[in-house]
Amino acid sequence: MDTVELVVDTSGRSISDLTSELRSFCQGRRDGLVNAFCPHATAALVLMETGAGSDLDLLDWLQAHLPRDARYRHQHGSPGHGAGHLLPALLGASITVPVLGGEPLLGTWQSLLLLDTNLENNRRRVRLSFLPAG
Repeated sequence: MDTVELVVDTSGRSISDLTSELRSFCQGRRDGLVNAFCPHATAALVLMETGAGSDLDLLDWLQAHLPRDARYRHQHGSPGHGAGHLLPALLGASITVPVLGGEPLLGTWQSLLLLDTNLENNRRRVRLSFLPAG
């Protein structure tokens, strides 16, 4: 298995597009699987469309369903920090994508996105790992 760790600066944004990094990592590899894993308790990975408003719709949905206020039992940090701890449980901390001939088989409009609503930590890590087919 080959693996690399990306360091992502999330300053000033809740969504970081990692699709180009994913494509670069897979380039030149043969068939197999690539896994993206985010080892943080308040960040998540998703596959979805960007640029047509879906990414902003997701942020609106998160704000409506995980508001950043004092309702959570997990209360250290800024108000609403507990909401961030629910993010990976609801959206996921890892994604696996098939790779064919060095190309991740993403759908036409799919992008790999890192979601980070925790404004207190702007340095995130994402590990990409490639497992070649038998």
